[in-house]
Amino acid sequence: MRSTEHLQDMAPDGESGVSVYAAGALCWRVKKKKLELLLIHRQRYDDWSWPKGKLDKGETLSECAVREVYEEVGLPITLGIPLPTIRYAVKPGVKEVHYWAAAVDDMPPMPDGKEVDTALWCSPNKARGLLSNPSDIEPLEALIAAHEADALGTWPLLIVRHAKAKPRSAWTRAEGERPLAATGKRQALYLQRLLMSWHPAKILTSGWMRCIATISPYAQATKAKVKVVPCLTEADHKRNPAKAGAVVERLLAKSSAVAVCTHRPVLPTILGALAARMDPALAAKLPIADPYLAPGEVLVAHVSIAEPGRIVALERHKPYED
Repeated sequence: MRSTEHLQDMAPDGESGVSVYAAGALCWRVKKKKLELLLIHRQRYDDWSWPKGKLDKGETLSECAVREVYEEVGLPITLGIPLPTIRYAVKPGVKEVHYWAAAVDDMPPMPDGKEVDTALWCSPNKARGLLSNPSDIEPLEALIAAHEADALGTWPLLIVRHAKAKPRSAWTRAEGERPLAATGKRQALYLQRLLMSWHPAKILTSGWMRCIATISPYAQATKAKVKVVPCLTEADHKRNPAKAGAVVERLLAKSSAVAVCTHRPVLPTILGALAARMDPALAAKLPIADPYLAPGEVLVAHVSIAEPGRIVALERHKPYED
């Protein structure tokens, strides 16, 4: 099976020379055993493209992709595997568009009538011929390759390092009670919005205060089920690291969207369990140096539905920073 052999970093980079950031999705379905894709026609530009749009101020790229698809064609989506990011010249400079695959049901699209006057389900070949921007063919080819490799249908396992906490040196009470710093509280609100792009209905978390506070905004907003898992704390992991790895193994066998919130010292064990479930080329892209993930950062592992337990793509989302 092929995999997405790179780790997508979905954080806009202000030093990259990009003047416009945008995001969207290649919506797909299988009808009568044939792959179909959703194209839109915009009357303003008289072009055919994928549903996409510019990033709103303070918005994450994944939020933007979900919002734009819903606004343009009325389809609520959950993001699947990341697809190649494209860049092309526009009047302000360089535009960078981040794409994801998104499986949808048989619901017909409804154009918004403002920007989009036609939405069309079509074959990959027809899409290739209709697309107005040659750059849009790159994510199409990646999606086709994933479909042919049975790596397009996936579910997400999200690994979250808790948001920024108050310094250990400034905390004199029990380590498990150390709370989030002001930046960490803002990161937790960022995570609330970010996680909604994958809709995990369950969260497994360390019971220490800084992990609970990190996932609370999302859990409260969505009513996601929260399960406190003692072996995800620093102390329990130090005594028996294998238990944390076993948690990941059990989750990979269940095939349902889930998030895991834990601490920096636990991450090597979790990443090791993930590495065993992916091709070596993809595993080589996992973070291997301390601190592995920044406080509040999320690693999304996309797990194959066709080949249960097999991770076929990865992406990282860096946290909000003051």
